[in-house]
Amino acid sequence: MTRGLPGLDVSRETLSALQAYESLVQRWNTAINLVSKSTLADFWVRHIVDSAQVFTFCPEKAQTWADLGSGAGLPGLVVAILSRELKPSLRVTLVESDLRKATFLRQAAQALDLSVTILSKRIESVPALSADVVSARALAHLADLLAFADQHLALDGVAIFPKGARYETEVVEARKAWSFDVVHQPSLSDAEAALLVIRNIRRAQD
Repeated sequence: MTRGLPGLDVSRETLSALQAYESLVQRWNTAINLVSKSTLADFWVRHIVDSAQVFTFCPEKAQTWADLGSGAGLPGLVVAILSRELKPSLRVTLVESDLRKATFLRQAAQALDLSVTILSKRIESVPALSADVVSARALAHLADLLAFADQHLALDGVAIFPKGARYETEVVEARKAWSFDVVHQPSLSDAEAALLVIRNIRRAQD
């Protein structure tokens, strides 16, 4: 069954690669808890569409993308699959400290013939990546994500963080420690969720 991606016009080959990625996650999930089992039946919307919408906010001039705490490769591997067709100059780095998940990421990247960099390290211990785009999905509270972005985002870069129903509360709490500009984009996969597109991150006391 061919599935679509709202807001993106991609080839049959790209859709096939995304379906192949879905199959890999489904297969590996029996041995490694990559995603919640309750989401497997609706994997395309819950994970593929949810991750693909992050890619739609990639700035035109962006050359580097860092996905932090990649886990199953969401959104990192999805971004890599999409960029192969839509933005071939984009270099994607995935940071995942869990060795088993990092092994999955390497195996999946190889199976899908993706040119990505995978770092099996804690986010804090990775030298500054100075990425044009930083993403993280289901990883941490917004205040903690901003600390990671402050470390790894280029000065004029953008951070894109999908967040659930409590995103407005997280923004208020994060402003106690951080100053930033944020645009709330409605989520295509969850009516109560949003994508936070964030720029100009700096510590509140700076």
